[in-house]
Amino acid sequence: MFKEFKKFAMRGNVMDMAIGIILGAAFGKIVASFVKDVVMPPIGMLLGGVDFQDLKIVLQEAKAESAKGAGDAVAEVAIGYGAWLNTVIDFLIVAFVIFIVVKTMNKMKKAEPEPDPTEKKCDFCKSTIHIEATRCPNCTSELKAAGA
Repeated sequence: MFKEFKKFAMRGNVMDMAIGIILGAAFGKIVASFVKDVVMPPIGMLLGGVDFQDLKIVLQEAKAESAKGAGDAVAEVAIGYGAWLNTVIDFLIVAFVIFIVVKTMNKMKKAEPEPDPTEKKCDFCKSTIHIEATRCPNCTSELKAAGA
């Protein structure tokens, strides 16, 4: 069983996938830092010094623990839409970069030439016949030669 697993794990596709996942995780961290530390501060500055990480809708204010008893403390309940915006921008940048990489790779692939056709349609009965046929086997009509 160990030999089978080793054979499976050492196949090219599995190793390529593992390398891609590791590089993708590292790239995700780079993009997250880029958005948080490079993109969002100037946008926040243009919007009046807003830090997007701090943008939230508070549903319930935090309450400190009262002097009478323990267990009265209530944590703040809020919807952190600023952090969500950062995550959406992260995703859009990663998606765009992947789009560009895939598009570039597709251009680099050589297009295989289409093989010469071996069949044609009869001009009269529209049935499929061999490309070199001069008479349709279905309707017996005379056809143009392949090169004519």
